[in-house]
Amino acid sequence: MNYLALPKIDLHCHLDGSVRPETIFELAVKQGLAKKEDKDALVSALSAPEDCQNLDEYIDCFDLPIKVMQTKDTLERISFELFEDAANENVKYLEVRFGPLLHQNLGLSISDIIESVVSGMKRAEAMYDIHGNYILSVLRGMPQDQIKAVIDAGAAWLNNGVVAFDIAGGEKPDFCADFPEFTQYAADKGYRLTVHAGEQWYGKNVYDAVTTLNAERIGHGVHMKDHSDAYSVVKDQAIALEICPTSNVHTKCIEAFSHHPIGEFYQDGIVVTINTDNRTVSKTTMTNEVRKVIETFKLTKEDYQQIYTYSVNSSFASDEVKQHLLHFNNQISLS
Repeated sequence: MNYLALPKIDLHCHLDGSVRPETIFELAVKQGLAKKEDKDALVSALSAPEDCQNLDEYIDCFDLPIKVMQTKDTLERISFELFEDAANENVKYLEVRFGPLLHQNLGLSISDIIESVVSGMKRAEAMYDIHGNYILSVLRGMPQDQIKAVIDAGAAWLNNGVVAFDIAGGEKPDFCADFPEFTQYAADKGYRLTVHAGEQWYGKNVYDAVTTLNAERIGHGVHMKDHSDAYSVVKDQAIALEICPTSNVHTKCIEAFSHHPIGEFYQDGIVVTINTDNRTVSKTTMTNEVRKVIETFKLTKEDYQQIYTYSVNSSFASDEVKQHLLHFNNQISLS
């Protein structure tokens, strides 16, 4: 089975969790954050251990990548390399999310930060058969006084490299109550909306994200399986779930890959999409995620075509790009 040749769509991929390990090592040494003899330990610390206990431990793997991602050149390079890596495994469209406020340690403005990653993406688009967009994330638990500044700065790139606003980070019950002002502010500016919810056991957060924050897509959402109102609103409104199976296992959101609800969701008509979350932290690729889902849940060619179509239609791409992406559906073969 040539899974590498399958056309793919990735709607949930974090920039700082998907940096090439060799790039992080090179930049860390150059910036005096590591020594050459530290390479093995450094690279090992970039990925979640097999016995990763929870999301908080998983998030620890982001520390060093964020430290090296503090200049325009590094941000542009890392963005380019991510899109290049995705294109080389036949990802036709990639939406990358990142938190601009995490990259200001050396004084970069929010505008400089967004400009850098969009520039790297566009350089890759010009060289490879891939299209992309950026999603601007803010982290739950961070001070909220700069959230509107992120939204304002990103507006200059709306529909020209930036398409959506996202809320991410460690999940607590009822977090949605703190964010309606900001999702509405983003929507009024023209942003599309996606929210991380239902990753860490709190299925009600999925319901709140849709009904209180007007989320058009849900990042993860797997624990809506335990909340009937959340399940119903997602199904009835055809809210797309950005499912990241390997990541869900690493964070102990799901006990084992074979127990993941993506198969049951799909069979019940839920709009599911397959995504990487963090290519480096989870040591994965879209090829790997698609292979594992198809083989674990015994999906057919027609099943994958449906999931691919879900991904295209749920993307925040322009209508023109969506039409381009749908043409690749005819190339799907599992033989």
